[in-house]
Amino acid sequence: MLIRILAFLLETVFFVLIAAALLRAWMNWVRVNLRVQPGSFVMALTDWLVKPLRRTLPKALTQSRLDWASVVAAAVLALAYALLWGLLSGLGFSPMALGGLLLFALKMLLRVALQTLLILVLGYAILSWIQPGSPAYGLLARLTEPLLSPLRRVVPMIGGVDLSALALLVLLQIGLMVLG
Repeated sequence: MLIRILAFLLETVFFVLIAAALLRAWMNWVRVNLRVQPGSFVMALTDWLVKPLRRTLPKALTQSRLDWASVVAAAVLALAYALLWGLLSGLGFSPMALGGLLLFALKMLLRVALQTLLILVLGYAILSWIQPGSPAYGLLARLTEPLLSPLRRVVPMIGGVDLSALALLVLLQIGLMVLG
């Protein structure tokens, strides 16, 4: 029972940290101001790892549009989670077990990315119906637009309602099912 509780707490903490690092990278990619919420929260959670990585990564990577330091931070956190999970579950560190832990870390990274996008798109869809003029709606629209605009070319509007968010939610859920 205690090990299950520890595993749950470990997964929760690492999920939040990995999601924050990925969200930081995504917010930088779409050029959202990180000095306002949720950017300042994301920076507070990830600065301890992202700032040292920025100093150690090659200049070419730190000057590209993609925030490589945040992406690498998310990958490092996923690896740390996999190693801690392996220790907690009593796995040895044979080459076979290490390969499994690397796969486990990649799966965690992908799952967190998909679930974070699912939350963003769901929030966008809900706010588009109940409060489309709010600042939160504007932020979520900027974060989800790069994913929704290609779908808008394929998914037709029905009765004046944009169903691209619903289509993306279905695709994200299918992605999570494939991972699971």
